[in-house]
Amino acid sequence: MSIRKDQGRFRDIIKGRVRDNLKKYISHSSMTGKSEKDLVKIPIDSIDIPNFRFGKDESQQGVGQGEEGQGDGENGQPGNGSKAGSEAGDHIFEVELSIQELADILGESLQLPALLPKGDKNLKALSKKYSSLAPVGPAGLRKFKNTYKKALQRSISSGKYNYANPNVIPNKPDFVFKSAKETKKPFAKAVVFYLMDISGSMGDAEKQVVRTEIFWINAWLQKHYKGLESRFLVHEAKSWEVKEDEFFRISASGGTLISSSYDLCLDIISKEYDPADWNIYVFQFSDGDNWSGEDSLKCMSLLKDELLPIVNSFNYGQVESKYGSGNFYKEFERYNLDQHEKIRRSIVRSLDGILNSIKDFLGKG
Repeated sequence: MSIRKDQGRFRDIIKGRVRDNLKKYISHSSMTGKSEKDLVKIPIDSIDIPNFRFGKDESQQGVGQGEEGQGDGENGQPGNGSKAGSEAGDHIFEVELSIQELADILGESLQLPALLPKGDKNLKALSKKYSSLAPVGPAGLRKFKNTYKKALQRSISSGKYNYANPNVIPNKPDFVFKSAKETKKPFAKAVVFYLMDISGSMGDAEKQVVRTEIFWINAWLQKHYKGLESRFLVHEAKSWEVKEDEFFRISASGGTLISSSYDLCLDIISKEYDPADWNIYVFQFSDGDNWSGEDSLKCMSLLKDELLPIVNSFNYGQVESKYGSGNFYKEFERYNLDQHEKIRRSIVRSLDGILNSIKDFLGKG
């Protein structure tokens, strides 16, 4: 039992180190596209590893003080075998955490807007709570203390109990098991749409920033809202839907009509997600470069008149491009939508800015 406790404490220490350096780990694009059960190796440094010293005097020779050989060189650099080093090397080792464990760590500082209890009032999710006892059940749910008490009571009441030799053996009628009581809880249906610009103005670096941020947002949402549906839309001059794995690999080089993604999103909602029954969230990412001011005007019109009335929140992230970012971010201000209660915006300057951007969308502030 103490070993498990020690392992738990060590795990907490590791998670604390990851939490302290969360920005570095979240920005690792190599994790993008991994599934929730995948384990990723996290390098942890500066943790002192316990070691043994033999002898009272460090100048004395002892175990491990033999002839020179391959060792550490000066200032922690690898040695070449010519002589023993005198400087301590860095303690770096790798631990394995799942994507969902990392999402948990990420989520400690985030808070998703509450899912509203939409949907059919008769639609319930079954939940089991082991709060009662029963005379039958699987061996793994047997309650030893209750079983023993029942056997003891039977032994005493029958006059067979021997105080000099208190040997109580439960019989099958004495067995007591934990019993589950099913309760029904309201089930909130929710869907999240991810809209990504993959046009020619979005370079590989900009697309990777977007993919990495969307990956962590989706990991966090899927972890905390079981049954959440995720839909992935990409666009250039036209928009189409792709599977999740394709979303994190696809590339294109056409022009840009942002409104095409709004049109497709609205079309899917109208066919599959009644706003009266579904919580709907939208995350859009672009470099802000649109084909024309007319299309930006169309986007703002679709957003104001059709999307905002039916979604729980609309989140726009604009990634800075080395070719120069467009003006779409400012269009929200131009059409007086920047302060709308359902709209959140964020500027993502690089992979290092992903954590702050996620906080802009999902954080408490």
